[in-house]
Amino acid sequence: MTADLLARAQAGDGDAFGQLVDPYRRELEVYCYRFLGSVQDAEDALQDTLLAAWRGLPRFEGRASIRTWLYRVATSRCLDALRSARRRPLASAPMAGLEPPEPTRLGELLWLEPYPDVLLEGLADSTCGPEARYEAMESISLAFITALQLLPPRQRAAVILRDVLGFHASEAARILDTTEESVTSALKRARAALERHQQSSGRSEPAPPPHSAAERHLVERFTRAFETADVDGIVALLTEDVWLTMPPMPLEYQGRELAAQFLTATAFRPGWTARLMRTRANGQPAFGFYARDPQTGDFYTVGLMVLTLSGTHVCAMTRFDPGNLPRFKLPAILTN
Repeated sequence: MTADLLARAQAGDGDAFGQLVDPYRRELEVYCYRFLGSVQDAEDALQDTLLAAWRGLPRFEGRASIRTWLYRVATSRCLDALRSARRRPLASAPMAGLEPPEPTRLGELLWLEPYPDVLLEGLADSTCGPEARYEAMESISLAFITALQLLPPRQRAAVILRDVLGFHASEAARILDTTEESVTSALKRARAALERHQQSSGRSEPAPPPHSAAERHLVERFTRAFETADVDGIVALLTEDVWLTMPPMPLEYQGRELAAQFLTATAFRPGWTARLMRTRANGQPAFGFYARDPQTGDFYTVGLMVLTLSGTHVCAMTRFDPGNLPRFKLPAILTN
C-alpha cells in the first residue's frame, strides 16, 4: 500500500479503494466463514465489511495496518451477524416417504455449510502469522468449523485471530477493541473447550494427506460401495463411532449399526440407485450425491456429502442440502 493509493481511496476514489482492499478480500471471506460457519452468512458479512470500510476509510488514521483495520471491521460485522436471529434457519424435515431410524441426538448447528476448496486455492498458510497454531487446511476442516461454532463469540474471535491467523496479542486486542489480558483469558478458555471437543469427536487418527494415494484409495472404495448399494461395504469403511449428520436436518446418528439402519432406510431403499460426483470441501473429499428417478432414468440431486477421514476409515459423513451444489459447479440433474 502506498500513501498515494490510501489518500485517493480516502478521497472517494472507488478504483483506489478496490486496489486497497482486493488483496484481502478472499482471506476476509474465509475469516467470516470460520466465524459464522455459513458460506452465505460469510458472503453477506464480507459485503457489510467492505461497505463499512468504504464509509469509514476517511477516518482511518494509520495507527494499524490496513489489513488489521479490515479485520477489525470484519470482526464487528461478524459479531453483529451472530446477534441477528435471521441467520438461524428452521430445521428441515426428512424427505416425504422416508422413515429414518430414531437418531442418537438432535443437532443444533443447523446453519453449517460446506466451503468449496477451489475458493481456498492460493491462500494456504500465507495469511497466517508466526504465532499460528493450526495449519490452514486443519483450520478450515468441518470438525474445526463445527467446534468453533460451539464457542462464545469473543472466544471464537480470540482463537481464530491468535491461533489460526497468528495475530500478536496486541493486534488481536486492537481488533477486538479490548485489552491483551482479556484476549489471553478468552483464548485460554477457548483452547480448553476445543481440546474437550476434539477428545469427544471420535477422530483418533489423522486423515491421510489431501490428494494422497491413501486418500484416493479410500474414496474409490467408498464410491464403489455407495454406487452399488453395498451397505456392508460402506459400513466396513466406517469407524466404530462414526457420525452421520445432515444440517439443516437436526438428525444425528452415531455408530456403525445406526449408520447401516439409516442408509438402508433412506439412501438405498428399494428402487433407488445412487451416483456420486467427486469434489472437495473444507479440505476434505466430497461428492454431489444423486439418486435415480426410475420413471425417467435421470439422476436428481439429493445433496452434497462431505467425508471426514481418520486413518484408513471414515469417521464422519455430513450431508448438506442440494442448494449448496451451485457453489461447487455441480449440476442439479445428471441425464441418463
